[in-house]
Amino acid sequence: MIYLDYQATTPLAPEAREAMLRWLGGPDSDTFGNPHSPHRMGRMAAAAVETARERVGALLPPGGKVIFTSGATEAINMVLQGTPGDVITFATEHAAVLDCARAVAAQGRRFTVLPVMPDGRADVDALKAAITSQTGLVAVMAINNEIGVRNPLSQVVACARQMGARVLVDAVQAYARVPVEAAADYIAISAHKCHGPKGIGALWIGPDSRPPLALVHGGGQEASLRSGTLSPALCAGFGAAAQVAEEGLAEQMFHVEHLWNVARAAFAGWELNGSVIDRWHGNLNIRRDGLDVGRLMSDCRNVMFSAGSACASGSGRPSHVLKAIGLTDLEAKSSIRLGFGRYTSVADIETAAAMINAAVKEQGL
Repeated sequence: MIYLDYQATTPLAPEAREAMLRWLGGPDSDTFGNPHSPHRMGRMAAAAVETARERVGALLPPGGKVIFTSGATEAINMVLQGTPGDVITFATEHAAVLDCARAVAAQGRRFTVLPVMPDGRADVDALKAAITSQTGLVAVMAINNEIGVRNPLSQVVACARQMGARVLVDAVQAYARVPVEAAADYIAISAHKCHGPKGIGALWIGPDSRPPLALVHGGGQEASLRSGTLSPALCAGFGAAAQVAEEGLAEQMFHVEHLWNVARAAFAGWELNGSVIDRWHGNLNIRRDGLDVGRLMSDCRNVMFSAGSACASGSGRPSHVLKAIGLTDLEAKSSIRLGFGRYTSVADIETAAAMINAAVKEQGL
């Protein structure tokens, strides 16, 4: 099988797996302690957690605080529901943001969804027109999970700062792939999008930012922001994945750039969705008019690719991201997403492209 769905999840790095195995701890080991216990085994586990916290934070702006969560969805919910004031976001955001509208409204706060530009980037002019002194938070992606477009974060942050609003950046698709340098108040990330384990993520809180209100109570762990016993194994796996990414970031970016050039040539004749320039090159979202994507995926079942985000799979609805950039329902439903990264080879791209293009030809396109 050829795996080209890196936006949905990534293969676990061998280094992360090894780090996790040590802290899974059987009955004959001394590594299964609760990291919140005061005895020696507890302190050992706690030390592993703190080492992981430092490694995860090394890929984020300096001076902030890393709070471990179950993933970016929880981190995003913590901020959206726990930060006062109205919320402004954009139409191409992840469901973790957009589906918080009801919870925010239930608190008596306004939740505004702004349009994006035709190339998929956040519309800063629309933000300038909509933001008010009542706006408490602006939520924006660094890199879109469906089309790979990079948002103008510096402009969004500057606009928010002028009105005294805080900024939440969903950096799930950016973390450990490109430098994350946004001067945000909060940054949400997930381990499994950067070759770490599923089930853990983090919320980064800037050094001058007020912590959000806690959603989970019952022990006061994680600076009283997220109660519950941490998993040293998951933390260690996340930390190891972050360390590997930090050490090889430039090499990985070069590799992805090469894969992008190979993929663009292999899929000549397909239409690219989203900005040609302002995008992450590990995400190729393309379309062919009249394409039956369901049939294509069946015919190419040994190639793992996507017809949209994993979170919305099976809904039958056209992608809200593709609709937001002006595509018709038919155009959106004739689009596919190919995601690649560290462990993808040139042969993977070329073989998958040959299979997909052959299947498309069988459809008479």
